[in-house]
Amino acid sequence: MAVTVTAVLPKSPAYRKRIHPGDRLLTVNGHEIADVLDYRFYLQETKLLLEMETPKGRRNVTIRKAEEADIGLEFDTYLMDKQHACRNKCVFCFIDQMPPGMRDSLYFKDDDSRLSFLFGNYITLTNLSEHEAQRIMDMHISPINISVHTTNPALRCQMMNNRFAGESLSFIKRFADAGIRMNCQLVLCPGLNDGAELERSMHDLAVYSPLVESIAVVPVGLTKYRDGLAPLRPFTKDEACAVIDAVELFGRQMLAATGRRVVYPADEWYIKAERPMPDEEFYDEMSQLENGVGLVALLRSQFAEALADCEAEEATDAKTALVTGVAAAPFLTEMVNEAAQRFPQLNAQVIAVENHFFGETITVAGLVTGGDVLRQLNGVHYDRILIPEVMLRREGDRFLDDVTPEEIERELHTAVQVVPVDGAALLAALIER
Repeated sequence: MAVTVTAVLPKSPAYRKRIHPGDRLLTVNGHEIADVLDYRFYLQETKLLLEMETPKGRRNVTIRKAEEADIGLEFDTYLMDKQHACRNKCVFCFIDQMPPGMRDSLYFKDDDSRLSFLFGNYITLTNLSEHEAQRIMDMHISPINISVHTTNPALRCQMMNNRFAGESLSFIKRFADAGIRMNCQLVLCPGLNDGAELERSMHDLAVYSPLVESIAVVPVGLTKYRDGLAPLRPFTKDEACAVIDAVELFGRQMLAATGRRVVYPADEWYIKAERPMPDEEFYDEMSQLENGVGLVALLRSQFAEALADCEAEEATDAKTALVTGVAAAPFLTEMVNEAAQRFPQLNAQVIAVENHFFGETITVAGLVTGGDVLRQLNGVHYDRILIPEVMLRREGDRFLDDVTPEEIERELHTAVQVVPVDGAALLAALIER
């Protein structure tokens, strides 16, 4: 196997060794290079022997470098390979619930272990080859994020519509035996993998603690685009309370036995149950923030600390709209009110944007579209609009529906500021003059 060099950074070690675009990298210190994991792992050595294939034939290149230094080669994609697509047809898959007409990348279902290590994506293990699993163990790459959903093999096959879904659970034990750390998630669907099945999954995964470092319990997200899909419904308030009770009880047992809760309910459960959100200490290392676990608690803690340490004497009196999803609006309103007690001239309003694009059952800020922001802020003048960066794709340039912050500025004739999901950054954006 080999990967093709597409660019060489000027004055880099590879440039000085006369490696050129179009050359193919075959091996590093005798190890074949198939993708980014191979490349990054074997490039950690300080003395490298690169076997290259050039238009004039094969040549060996020796490079000496600092341990963490790059050698200056660039490739066609960040993976140096094609992205691995998901082989499952999960009954709760969010991508199957997307409306037509969106950009192509939003319909691609990835299930790629490399993205787990690079970006924190979750994988189901059903797409993992024996070679890939062995490489993870040989390289001792940690942590790996796993979408488990249930540890009942037959139920997992049913929920994921994949007859190999039960067998693939065996990788969890193998990874634990090899010392690979794991973060797991359970996406719950009412009547399928909650109740007794949830209890079973928590107990089965806790066996591998501390290698299973955390377990996020997350409610299924359902859009209005479910024609022809499995009949699922949202959790009720009482059902959300039951999930919280079960997860918190198990977490207390793990805390007493291991010093950590290990299993955590997503923030959405507390919102649905209309219960107070736990404090930051409840979530230990906050390892499941991307799953919406502890995000509200962390944001409140950061905001309170920044407000207590704030040295500013005045805040802006510009009429400000702080845009968010329906779920987070009450918590952000509390924070804005706290800031207003310190800065009476603060003129900020939290705008809870209802999700008409996906349906009103979708309440998280990360799935708010630019079109819904435009429609719901139209007709009301603000001096500026604050938008959390979680509403935009990773590149920070557009919403899910391809509307850009610049378009919102033009349509609403208002300055738009994108704010990091960080309590201190939020306070700074609110009061800055």
